Amino acid sequence: MKTVVPCYYHLDVEVSPERVAQVRRILAAHLRYWNLEDLVEPVCHCAEVLLHTIDEHATDKNTTIEMWWTGQHLITAIADNDADLHSKYAQPGCLAHIAAASDGWGCCATGTGGKIIWFSRRARAIERAPLVPIRPAPSLRTARPMPRKAPVPALVGSAPTSLLTAAADAGLRDSEGSPSATVPRTSL
Repeated sequence: MKTVVPCYYHLDVEVSPERVAQVRRILAAHLRYWNLEDLVEPVCHCAEVLLHTIDEHATDKNTTIEMWWTGQHLITAIADNDADLHSKYAQPGCLAHIAAASDGWGCCATGTGGKIIWFSRRARAIERAPLVPIRPAPSLRTARPMPRKAPVPALVGSAPTSLLTAAADAGLRDSEGSPSATVPRTSL
């Protein structure tokens, strides 16, 4: 089983029309790296809508984007530093779209007079193929015979008499009829 590691990403960007598309690609790349392919489109679309609103209406274009992956939820927060940017400047339906495309969202003020808009998405459970039981391997019903005893090489002067007699009985004799030189005789 693969364990989930919590992840965090932080990006400071000065918003401009061409940067919005770059930020979308950056966020999509991080989501794919975290294996959250299903969340790429809704998260990037919501972030893009908020960045376009900041680009059109904010005087301070510096923005901070943060993403947290907890293993079950992805939380995305976009903070601006503009004290004059209120929700009345948002594109028509911008916050309603974020509410519809996310599992939860909210807005809070920062200490510098700006605000943070955050939204969360729950990752869907991964579809898994059903487990198919495998047939067990057949068990052995009979014992296997022991392998034949292999001759043990004898050291000079240490061969027991039973080995010498076994060699003599096996017919290991040279051309003169005496036991072969490969099996040394020892005196007991």
